[in-house]
Amino acid sequence: MGPDTVVVRVTASPEGLRRVLRGGVVNMAGALVGAGLNLALIVAITRAFSQETAGLLFSATSVFLITAVAANLGASDGLVYFIARMRVLGGSGSGGGVGPGDVSRLLRTAVTPALLVACALGALLFAFAGPVADALEGDGADVYLRLLAVFLPFAVLTDTALAAARAHHDMAGTVLVDKVGRPLAQLVLVALVVATGASGLLALAWAGPYLPAAVLAWFWLGRIVRRAAPEAEGALVGAGKATVAAGSRAAGDCPGAAGAQGAGDLPGPDGNPVAAENAERVRSEHADAGRETAERPDAERAGAERAGAERADARTFWSFALPRAVAGFAQMGVQRGGVVLVALLGGLTGAAVFTAATRIMVLGQFGTQAVMYAAQPRFAEQLATRDHTGVRSLYQAGAAWLVCLTWPLYLSALVFSPLLMRLFGPGYAEGAAALAVVCAGQLLASVLGMSDLVLAMTGRTRLNLLNNVSSLMTNVLVCVLLVPVMGATGAAVALVAAMMVRKLLPLWQLRSDVVLHPFSRPVLAATASALTWFGALPLLLEAVLGGGIAALVTAVAVGVAGHLVTVWSLRGPLGLARR
Repeated sequence: MGPDTVVVRVTASPEGLRRVLRGGVVNMAGALVGAGLNLALIVAITRAFSQETAGLLFSATSVFLITAVAANLGASDGLVYFIARMRVLGGSGSGGGVGPGDVSRLLRTAVTPALLVACALGALLFAFAGPVADALEGDGADVYLRLLAVFLPFAVLTDTALAAARAHHDMAGTVLVDKVGRPLAQLVLVALVVATGASGLLALAWAGPYLPAAVLAWFWLGRIVRRAAPEAEGALVGAGKATVAAGSRAAGDCPGAAGAQGAGDLPGPDGNPVAAENAERVRSEHADAGRETAERPDAERAGAERAGAERADARTFWSFALPRAVAGFAQMGVQRGGVVLVALLGGLTGAAVFTAATRIMVLGQFGTQAVMYAAQPRFAEQLATRDHTGVRSLYQAGAAWLVCLTWPLYLSALVFSPLLMRLFGPGYAEGAAALAVVCAGQLLASVLGMSDLVLAMTGRTRLNLLNNVSSLMTNVLVCVLLVPVMGATGAAVALVAAMMVRKLLPLWQLRSDVVLHPFSRPVLAATASALTWFGALPLLLEAVLGGGIAALVTAVAVGVAGHLVTVWSLRGPLGLARR
């Protein structure tokens, strides 16, 4: 940025932090239910069918999920990013705020190409199901893949509608439709398949609920858009646009500068005016630039005033979304590609064991996703106004919340990994080592917080793309080296290595803008509580009681009670207090 660039710093809003926390609580409630349903689904499949059949289904559904992310084209992230920015900076052509017309235009820009690509990829998956099935070497794999291909467009429609709803700070739709409704329907249908013994219908039972989920998601979004009304900004809008016109010329062509400089005298994302002195300071420093702008021809001045609005034409939208699409594809490739790689390099039995061993990770990701879904629009708003203090505060508070939510699960699973793997049935105990490796990696990942999300919400999608591609390459390379030798444990090591690449690189890349680090009082307090109640206590009980179900149940019951009491007593440092 040039030497004359104006950076407006906005004081972090406690109400904004509480909004994120409320959204996280709603998501977490759904995540807990969804996690239980997904675990029950996996257990039902592993116990009712052979390891080969389970491995075949898990491999086929992994191909489906990876393809769905590719078909999405990054539209979901783009919708959250641009709708959140319009809520702060004003929609294109609107006098301020964001109205139903802005959202409708943005939805057409985002969803139409994604839906067309989803139909095309679904057709390709249907046509080439045979060769893919031959590579997996599983009987009936082609049938599974063709059934899954039919429902690919509905998965994309569901994701985009719920993303647009989250951008309006509505988390209930995601919880009810995606976290609870769809996995519940999957569990019911799989139970019917188990009762009939028709394993060929497993793929249909798993993918079928995406159709009603898509219908409900769009119905839910329609209600939100119809209720939405442009936010009244009064006289502050005019001042904000004048400030943006002056600041944008002072900053030159710096990406995102126009939106950031106008934030000082616009209402904050929570509906309260941001500190008036920021606007006054900016206006005084750029009085000459403002007068110059006022003297220019009307057409030029109108163009300058529009700099304060968030414009999301197709080119702007897809320049943000497409790199995110590749990054999302790489990220899903890390999460689910290991299942496919184990199936190709170690057989379907190994894929079933690896899937069961990583279910604990997926359970924890529901908690992580709950916080991330709630924080994503807030990060976008804060970064749009260059509120770096608020970003740092939310990042550290979010890391502490992730530790509070996920460390109890991962520590308990680490201590009792052999016992937990027996839950999936005979033959799965060999996955205990893989489970321990995954849990250790997830403990560290939770402490590192949401650095990758912050980087994405700065608009630096190319860096985010580079990080995720590097992560995917790391996963594939380590899998190729270790899976033939170590099986599921080698795939677990590859997964953790890829995860560290994706978590650490953003912290280094953001160092010149907003220095982020997890070493803070909230994270320290959360870590100490989790280690006490879910690390030291289970080890002590296992030594006293000799392990087994009794030790596990006692450790979890006492640990949860003690952890809740500790978190409540530390609610101030953890950012959970009302003040």
